[in-house]
Amino acid sequence: MARDESSDSLAAREEEHLASLTTAEAEGDERAVEAALRPRTLAEVVGQQRVRDQLGLVLEAARRRGRAPDHVLLSGPPGLGKTTLAMIISTEMSAPLRLTSGPAITHAGDLAAILSGLNEGDVLFVDELHRMARPAEEMLYLAMEDFRVDVVIGKGPGATAIPLEIPPFTLVGATTRAGLLPGPLRDRFGFTAQLEFYEPDELDTIIRRSAGLLGVETDAEGTAEIASRSRGTPRIANRLLRRVRDYAQVRADGLVTREVAHRALDLYEVDSLGLDRLDRAVLDSLCRRFGGGPVGISTLAVAVGEERETVEEVAEPFLVRNGFLARTPRGRVATRAAWEHLGLTPPPAPAAETPDVPTLFEP
Repeated sequence: MARDESSDSLAAREEEHLASLTTAEAEGDERAVEAALRPRTLAEVVGQQRVRDQLGLVLEAARRRGRAPDHVLLSGPPGLGKTTLAMIISTEMSAPLRLTSGPAITHAGDLAAILSGLNEGDVLFVDELHRMARPAEEMLYLAMEDFRVDVVIGKGPGATAIPLEIPPFTLVGATTRAGLLPGPLRDRFGFTAQLEFYEPDELDTIIRRSAGLLGVETDAEGTAEIASRSRGTPRIANRLLRRVRDYAQVRADGLVTREVAHRALDLYEVDSLGLDRLDRAVLDSLCRRFGGGPVGISTLAVAVGEERETVEEVAEPFLVRNGFLARTPRGRVATRAAWEHLGLTPPPAPAAETPDVPTLFEP
């Protein structure tokens, strides 16, 4: 009987999933489509096997004890599934999910209002946790450890701290820069997961699943071509799939083949290695204007007409990971691979400098 109920529940979730996707497609809402493509359970997640096994154990143990699971910290580059995993934790625990972000919590009072509205077992997801205001961080320490917040009323010598008990909850924090989190905050998470970039075969599986949900006809070579240009990131893979689908429907017969994917992604300025316009602009400026560097990140951002944070958080991680860019104490430096990818001749390597060393004996 339990298996039948589980099967019925899974079928109902799948029908709800497809219905939400159909609605999003009809309304033309790209964000809603992206959300509808997210996996709903741990079993549906592709890749991140180590994180899936560890998180599954944490959640199963909490279910057997009948208690809220430990607080969870998810770190890694954008687009790898941190928000998706937070939603899965809520689904697996059959608990409501409350969503907010670090930049939205500018005062301790903002956090106190959120925490006081939680019910027992709720999952609170805070995206970009490292951007939370410091007073709110300090309030969060007590809430995570003792499930209590101290609300200060009044100012100066007459100020009074009123302790406010809150029910046990699970905090799921997501950050792209775990190194910016203070040690006391990191230590209060019972489980920390570092998400890694996906392999091309994992992305290929994700693309084929998304294509099935979207009703896009593909062949094996077509999905493999999209996966190879997706920068190891599922969010980018799903976005490229939708753009290739548009191209196939308008300028081809609707079937996503390797040739169709190749032409579509070239049109959208995504090259064979996944570099987009910004990536190539960074490398082009670094090589042509600055002779390969070293050059500071702020100067490089001005040269390509982007904000420093955009270059540092969007383009640089991918370029460094793929060996096109090196970070040095003096600035960013283009590698030989960057010159060759742009079809340029790298400058000759400078001769090694040997310092004059005095000798004790002259010949």
